Amino acid sequence: MPRPCPSGPKHWKLGNHWYFYSADEPEFQEIDEKTQETVGKRYNWLEARNLCRHYCMDSISVETEPEWQMVKRNISERGIIYLWSSGRLCDFKGCDVREDLKPLNINGWFWSGSNVKMAPTNSTPPGWSEQPWSQTGHLKKPQPDNAEFTINQTNEPCLGLLNGIYNDGVSWHDIACYHRKPVFCEDNESLLQYARAVSQRDNLGLTIE
Repeated sequence: MPRPCPSGPKHWKLGNHWYFYSADEPEFQEIDEKTQETVGKRYNWLEARNLCRHYCMDSISVETEPEWQMVKRNISERGIIYLWSSGRLCDFKGCDVREDLKPLNINGWFWSGSNVKMAPTNSTPPGWSEQPWSQTGHLKKPQPDNAEFTINQTNEPCLGLLNGIYNDGVSWHDIACYHRKPVFCEDNESLLQYARAVSQRDNLGLTIE
């Protein structure tokens, strides 16, 4: 893991965090078969995280409103239709018996990139001026709505950032994890610390910000 970290893509910075957009990197681009245009490759939710983690990063965890405004601005200015985040529903074994997570669709969401629990989905996060979850979707209901389950019995436990697909601006939507999208990556301090430790232990001499 350590060697790619110093040479990983770094497109912009907020605070001490570096970010990059996968579709801006030639390594993660491809030719669209229909239009012959160069587009960003698309990944399922786990593949997107693994791409980021290769560079001691992770899919974005939008934990503050300034970060959300930065992400929204990038999505809007670049004309990005959709992205993966690290957001995840705690629908694993054991989640269903935790009283603090009930009901799961409201209290069971967290940022897997940082292991930080999200605010309840039915209210504006504390200190934020707006509700980032969309108020509409396929079922014309506030998100998260687990809409795909009504279509093919597939749950929607992963959080995507969509841009106006439901005429709702840039907003959060629960999505089935198999769908394929590009990703914003951000520094992951735990992975960076690990890479620094390995570099020091093995005398690799790497400079890892």
